Amino acid sequence: MNSNLTRRSLMKGLTLGASGTLLGPVLAQLSAQAEGTVAAGKPKRFVFVIEGNGLNPMQIQPTTIPRAKHPYGQTNNETLEDLSLTGHELPEAIAPLKPLQDRLTIVQGLSGRICGGGHSNNFGALGCYSAKAGVAGETIDIALGRAVPGIFSQIGLGISDRPEHTVIYNTSACGPDQPAPTRCRPDLAYEEFFGGVAEGAAKEKFNQRGNLLDFMADDVRRVSQQLAGEEREKLGHYLNAFESLSQRQSRLNEISSTLRKHGPVVSDKFKSTDEADRLDAMFDIGAAALICGLTNVVTLASGCGDPYFSVRWKGLGVPLDKHSIGHGKGLDMRTAEQLTTTIRRYHMELIVRLTEKLKAVPEGDGTMLDNTVIVYLSDAAESHHSHCWDWPLLVIGDLGGRLKTRGRYLCLPRYAAKGHKTMSNFFLSLLDVAGAPRKSFGIADPALKDINPTGPIAELLA
Repeated sequence: MNSNLTRRSLMKGLTLGASGTLLGPVLAQLSAQAEGTVAAGKPKRFVFVIEGNGLNPMQIQPTTIPRAKHPYGQTNNETLEDLSLTGHELPEAIAPLKPLQDRLTIVQGLSGRICGGGHSNNFGALGCYSAKAGVAGETIDIALGRAVPGIFSQIGLGISDRPEHTVIYNTSACGPDQPAPTRCRPDLAYEEFFGGVAEGAAKEKFNQRGNLLDFMADDVRRVSQQLAGEEREKLGHYLNAFESLSQRQSRLNEISSTLRKHGPVVSDKFKSTDEADRLDAMFDIGAAALICGLTNVVTLASGCGDPYFSVRWKGLGVPLDKHSIGHGKGLDMRTAEQLTTTIRRYHMELIVRLTEKLKAVPEGDGTMLDNTVIVYLSDAAESHHSHCWDWPLLVIGDLGGRLKTRGRYLCLPRYAAKGHKTMSNFFLSLLDVAGAPRKSFGIADPALKDINPTGPIAELLA
């Protein structure tokens, strides 16, 4: 093998059955994640629950707090509105969060016009940029994963509109043209993360994967020594990813007792074709991954991204696809709004169950929940056909007191008004409490010439 060996022929020579998959986008993600550093202090965990098809601001607006509406639907507040949620009633769509009301902050008035809007903002929802032409940069979940890395810096789980999908690329990214995966098959996700304590075929697959990674790492290292220049540098990136995978495999084996104790109990829902079952199983895997210390950042994407948003929630009695519901179509004497409320309530119930699992695990002088923040939002901002004037969201947990998010209603001044904030400012707030402060995140909205796009939202920081 000579130094003129082309990358194409090299990769052909390295074809080892599964290598095509291993050398794909997931490896690029893992290599990028390896650059993170662990911030000092108490544990910090972040969970993003993203639901497709938009989030009408009124579905999270307390029924006892009037909303000043603009003719185009966005908030019309001229000044900051900061109220306690104590004594206020949650709307039906998020009523299951009542037990968490003292840990909940409702945030209204953020904008994300730079993302462009439409059926989905795809990677832009977590990246603060337009993703119409592709992945333009990293997303906040990956950025946080680099700041507080675990064995896996970030784990992406979710569902699409098709049960046969195994992995899709829809919401998370490591950088420009580097999408990160959303795993859509609960049974396969279980094998990937908990196969080391599984039985039978799942156990065998786990062990085979570890042996293959060791062999391929040696193989790539050997070939790399015979190359020079650009090709060697490129291959070096692949090698780093292989070594990172091998190290993770070893660490998974080391904590097998923890995995066995806290891993999810596999049931028929892990192989179900029903959307509600699959998302339920993914929440189980996400909770177990956090509890076992596999990761500190979990992204749960429910029917997000174009073209994955036409989910049918048959298990909830809503066989009509969410795309049609988004266009105002009802079913069986139920309005589109009522159908959306049914679906959203289910997501809230899953979030409550997730918090209960974290709350059951002691940590320091409190529980895991005390050191976790959960963010709920839609990839399509405020509506099915969004314009991103408003990007409503929910924040549960204060990350060990680092955030002022206990029982608050926070409505920022309207778009372009003095004091207005964007999604970028919100994500900068999360990076700040994660110990990785930045001045900017994503791409600034050029129309907000008189608004400071840099820095966190001071009202959210403790």
